[in-house]
Amino acid sequence: MTHQSPRLYLFPVPLAEGAPADVLPARNLELLKQIRYFAVENLRSARRFLRAVSHDIVIDELSLVELNEHTDPADVAAMLAPMQEGHDMGVISEAGCPAVADPGADLVAVAQRRGYEVVPLVGPSSILMSLMGSGFNGQSFTFLGYLPVEAGRRNAMLREIERDIRRNRRTQIFIETPYRNNRLIDELVRALPGDMLLCVASDITGPRQSIVTAPLSRWAKGGYDYSKIPTIFLLYS
Repeated sequence: MTHQSPRLYLFPVPLAEGAPADVLPARNLELLKQIRYFAVENLRSARRFLRAVSHDIVIDELSLVELNEHTDPADVAAMLAPMQEGHDMGVISEAGCPAVADPGADLVAVAQRRGYEVVPLVGPSSILMSLMGSGFNGQSFTFLGYLPVEAGRRNAMLREIERDIRRNRRTQIFIETPYRNNRLIDELVRALPGDMLLCVASDITGPRQSIVTAPLSRWAKGGYDYSKIPTIFLLYS
């Protein structure tokens, strides 16, 4: 790379199976061919992604270090050692955009503190794409990640979500473990008013993509199956 100081590039990856060139800009793909040092959420999926980007990328010549929820926070800073030596680095998540609901944020924080240039790159974000397709308020929204698992805490969270929507007109966005998607919809139907709107955005950019917005009263009638499919949920009124 020809710039003066090292850069930390944040590389989005596809959300679904398919050719990277279908959803990623050409600039991303060219940069991926030039970088030799990466922090990745999952070694196996990162190698698979890089192979799909180009046959010119020789995986065995790359340095990949794993950064995920199991990484000791004390080990994160050391991952930037190549940048101290003047090399550019890349961050690759398991799906979508790194550092958004993703442990890559910890590495970006260290890079910012050290004064390195951080370069986020364009690519698919399930959070933003589901919001775009929902018809909900895109000016004021909250991403909640996973809702609490324990029933009492989850019900309290759903009541708070309802209050926030009514009071602030703010879209609420959250996710669930794919095998529990159908169960979550059933819980929302039972816990919230039937006139509240639910958007279910499933397999975004994939062959089974589906983005459906309807009142909870209509979701109560069933006729859906999102089991084991990556899905984002949005609530509004």
